[in-house]
Amino acid sequence: MTHASHRFAENPILTPRMVVPSRPDFEVVGVFNPGVVRVGDETLLLLRVAEGPRDVPADEIAAPVYDPDTRRIVVRTWKKDTPGLGLSDSRVVTLGGDTFLSSISHLRLARSKDGLAFDVDPVPALTPAHPLEAFGIEDPRITRIDGTTWVNYTAVSSAGIATALASSSDLVRFERHGIIFPPPNRDVAIFPEPINGRYLALHRPMPEGVGRPAIWLASSPDLLSWGDHRFVAGARAGMWDDLKIGGGAVPFRVKADGRNAWLTIYHGVTASPLTYSLGALLLDAGDPSRVLGRSRAPILFPEAPYERSGFFGNVVFTCGAYAEGDLVRIYYGASDGVTCVADLSLASILQGLG
Repeated sequence: MTHASHRFAENPILTPRMVVPSRPDFEVVGVFNPGVVRVGDETLLLLRVAEGPRDVPADEIAAPVYDPDTRRIVVRTWKKDTPGLGLSDSRVVTLGGDTFLSSISHLRLARSKDGLAFDVDPVPALTPAHPLEAFGIEDPRITRIDGTTWVNYTAVSSAGIATALASSSDLVRFERHGIIFPPPNRDVAIFPEPINGRYLALHRPMPEGVGRPAIWLASSPDLLSWGDHRFVAGARAGMWDDLKIGGGAVPFRVKADGRNAWLTIYHGVTASPLTYSLGALLLDAGDPSRVLGRSRAPILFPEAPYERSGFFGNVVFTCGAYAEGDLVRIYYGASDGVTCVADLSLASILQGLG
């Protein structure tokens, strides 16, 4: 059997019904976009769990927000007929130039022996705890360096979308290190080892007015202060990633045509119809800002019913993958609501690069 785009029959492997809400008046509306790390014979996922208040009256819309003064999540509500209220996107509420989220996310640990059946912890591992995380923390990527597990995640607030960093030895107790990329920036993936004496990370600034979201590379002496920013790759007209692109899983080392390189799974967005798919970038081993190859076609795109419809349909999106021999196992969020698994062949991925 090959591993080319093999979705598991058990997909989705995690759904909102499988996750206990963090408080009794909330319900889980999404469990998706996990970071992944292998520790011994265990596969650990750090899940993005999105929650919203239960029992909101039919004529109201609600937005949960972390209040740094009380250190609690409070629920703001508006009547749906409020003048100027914008509800065109199921994920956001807009009013008078301000934007709120219809759910708030935290990070939750899940464990598995076989990489398919996961036990999800009943309580969050990491929750909003800072004004710059007031709208939630999202989309973790996990990088292990010299025995320390580094988790970067998206921090969302009225100040914008930023990237924050935490470290842990067990993914249960965390030390927070604050914002490492200010707004607007997300989709950060830290390389699992220093290169030429520096730590490296892919990141995705989001320009307004001029330019489009693209993948960049940054370097750091200490994982906290980042500079030396270099453009890596952008959208391609007339192709499957013609609107915008951004990072996905943490890069891993491969051999391609007899030479060492880095491979990273990234997401690309097709403008019409709006579709999030996955592809691969092959990057130079010594200078990962240099692209050696790129998927001519998606390696995974929304086909299954749970990928084509849901909270936000036509989406497959990954924050975590690992490689063992020819197997590339991708954990991905589908339709911003559930977690799925697909196995791909590394050889097939490499053959599909142009």
